[in-house]
Amino acid sequence: MSEEPAVRELRLVVTAPDYDEALSFYRDVLGLPELAAFSSPDGRVTILEAGRATLELTDPNHAAFIDDVEVGHRVAGHIRVAFQVDDSDVVTARLAAAGAEVLAGPTRTPWNSLNSRLQAPGALQLTLFEELDG
Repeated sequence: MSEEPAVRELRLVVTAPDYDEALSFYRDVLGLPELAAFSSPDGRVTILEAGRATLELTDPNHAAFIDDVEVGHRVAGHIRVAFQVDDSDVVTARLAAAGAEVLAGPTRTPWNSLNSRLQAPGALQLTLFEELDG
C-alpha cells in the first residue's frame, strides 16, 4: 500500500508590478482558468489553474544546455516557467501579440518537443512546449 504524497499542490506565486497586465495575459490570453480571486484594502490576488504541476530541478550545466537548445545561448535566470500547450506556434503568436517578447520561436528539441521561449509579464521567462508524436 502506497502512502499519500505529503504535498498536494505546487503553487507558483508571482508578484507582478502591473497586476492587471499580468492577470489579463495569463488568464485571458494564455487561457488559465480562474479558480479564485481575493482582495483586501491592501491589494489583490488571483489563483489560476495551470493543469498538472511538476517541479523540474536542473543543475547549471543542464540549464545552459536547455537554453542553448531553445534559444541558442544562456538567457534564463534560476526560475523559468514551462507550460505544455497543444500548438506552440499558435500560442507563441498569441502571447507575442499580447505583449510577450519572443526570445526564440518554436524549435524542435532533442527530447522531441516543439519549444519556444518568451519573456512575459510578471518578469517571468516562459517555455511553451508541445509534445510531438514519435
